[in-house]
Amino acid sequence: MATDQKVEQAWETPSHDEIPQISKMHVQAMESTDDDAVWVQAGMHHVLIRTIGRKSGNEHKIALPFWRDPDGVRVVVASFAGAEAHPAWFLNLRDRDANPEVLVRVQGGQFWSVPDILEQGEERDRLWALLLEDRAWYADYQTRTERTIPLVRLPETRPFEG
Repeated sequence: MATDQKVEQAWETPSHDEIPQISKMHVQAMESTDDDAVWVQAGMHHVLIRTIGRKSGNEHKIALPFWRDPDGVRVVVASFAGAEAHPAWFLNLRDRDANPEVLVRVQGGQFWSVPDILEQGEERDRLWALLLEDRAWYADYQTRTERTIPLVRLPETRPFEG
């Protein structure tokens, strides 16, 4: 993929307490417009992912920046800014019984995806190294936690018809 995805961090990472509220406000804005000012934040394009709570059964939505792998597939990072625990959206997404596929909204459209979860192994490590070339701050997030930060590919499995 020949697009430049390199972003230099020019912001202070929000606290783990601030991240859910920021995401909630971002989701609301993303649902109301397709304007670049909402969908492209800090130089990164975003997706809105809808999951079903693995315990509650409730619908949850999260706004996340994405990066494209060499094949052009969108990849999101379950970093939670280096928190010790995985983010709730990731735990929900990883639960295949609750979320065999997820609805992904992108600027100008939606699609269903069967996420490809990369928690360890050569493919995760290869993509992690490529990601860090464009988004170096994720290396700092990894140093903050003992867990391996997962990557999640979001292939366009089937179109959304709704």
